[in-house]
Amino acid sequence: MYNYFCLNPISPVGLEKFSDDYVPAGEMAGADAVLVRSAGMHELEFDKDLKAIARAGAGVNNIPLDKCAEQGIVVFNTPGANANGVKELVIAGMLLASRDILGGINWVQENEEDGNIAKDAEKAKKAFAGCEIQGKKLGVIGLGAIGVLVANAATHLGMEVYGYDPYVSVDSAWRLSRSIHHTKNVDEIYKECDYITIHVPALEDTKGMINKNAISLMKEGVVILNFARDVLVNSEDIVDALVGGKVGRYVTDFPTPEIAGVKHAIVIPHLGASTAESEDNCAKMAVEELKDFLENGNIRNSVNFPACDMGVRDKTRITILHRNIPNMIGQFTALLAKDNVNIDDMTNKSRGSYAYTMIDVDNDVTEDVVKGLEMIESVLKVRVIA
Repeated sequence: MYNYFCLNPISPVGLEKFSDDYVPAGEMAGADAVLVRSAGMHELEFDKDLKAIARAGAGVNNIPLDKCAEQGIVVFNTPGANANGVKELVIAGMLLASRDILGGINWVQENEEDGNIAKDAEKAKKAFAGCEIQGKKLGVIGLGAIGVLVANAATHLGMEVYGYDPYVSVDSAWRLSRSIHHTKNVDEIYKECDYITIHVPALEDTKGMINKNAISLMKEGVVILNFARDVLVNSEDIVDALVGGKVGRYVTDFPTPEIAGVKHAIVIPHLGASTAESEDNCAKMAVEELKDFLENGNIRNSVNFPACDMGVRDKTRITILHRNIPNMIGQFTALLAKDNVNIDDMTNKSRGSYAYTMIDVDNDVTEDVVKGLEMIESVLKVRVIA
C-alpha cells in the first residue's frame, strides 16, 4: 500500500488512475508521495517516508529541488501536458495586443444605455483599430513543448517566426516547422521581431533576461508576451518601457503589484493552464509517473534525478539514489556479493551531481543488506521493491 497527499486540489480524472493500492493521506507526514500544483514547498519539512513529489505542471520553482535531491526525494513534473492550453492563450494574447479588443468591449459596456449605440459605434471604432498579425515577425525564445506549439501555430497564421533555444531537444527539433528561422543569437530576435514571446524556465541565468539592455535592442512598439514566469522580465524596466512607448504592449499571465494597472499592460490572472483539459492531462501524467516510480522504480520526467527505466518489475528490485562520484557501483556490487545476493540485471544513470542505480536480484534482500547499502557514503536513499 502507498499513501499519497495532495497539497493542491488535483483533478479527479488523474487521481482515478491510482489503483486500490493507493490511499489518500490526511496530512503530508508519512506520505510516500505528494502531488502539488502551485503551493509553495520551500518552507516545508520532509520526513524520511517521502519518496517522490509530482508537480502537475511544468514549472517547479515552488519546490526546493536541491533539498529534495539531498534527501533522496525524486521530483517529477509534467512537461507538455498543459502545452496546448498555454499555446492558445499566447495566440489570444497576441490578438489582444494587436487590436484593442478589450478597449472596444469596455466602450460597449460603458454605452450600454445608448439608444444609438450601433451608429455611434461606427464613429468610435477607429479608436480601437489595430493591425493584423499576418506577415509580422514573431520571436519565440525557448523551444520546448509550449514554444514549439506557439511557433508552429504562428506559422499557420501567416507570421514569420524566429526561434531561439541553444538547448533544444531532438524531439522538439523534429516537431518544429521547417519554415521557422533558427537563430543562434537571441539578439537577432530582439532586433528583428515585432512580437517576442518567452518560454524558458526560471533559472539564475534567465531571471530578468528581459531588461532595459534587451529592450534597448528591440523595435519601437514591440509586443512582449510572458506566459512562462514573472521573474523573467524585470518589472521596473518593463514599466519604464511601456510608459516611454518603447514597448507597445506587454502581455503577461502573472499579476504583480508593479505591473497591474499599468497602461498598455495586458495582465491575465494566471490562466495559461487553467483549462479542464490541461488540469486533467497534468494530473494523469503526474499520477502515472508516481506509480511507475513507486511500483517499478522507473524515473521519467524528473527535474532533479536522471531518467532511468528498466521496465515493469518482475523480480526483487533495489533502487539507490546517490551522489555521482566514482566507485559507487563497485561498492554496491561488492556488498551484494558478500551477502550472496545474485544480480540478474542492473543499470546506472547520472545527471549532474546525482545518480541513480537500479538492480534486479534473484534473492530476497534482507534488512542487513539494506542497512549496509544505506551506510555507504554518498548514498541518499535505498528502496527494495518486491
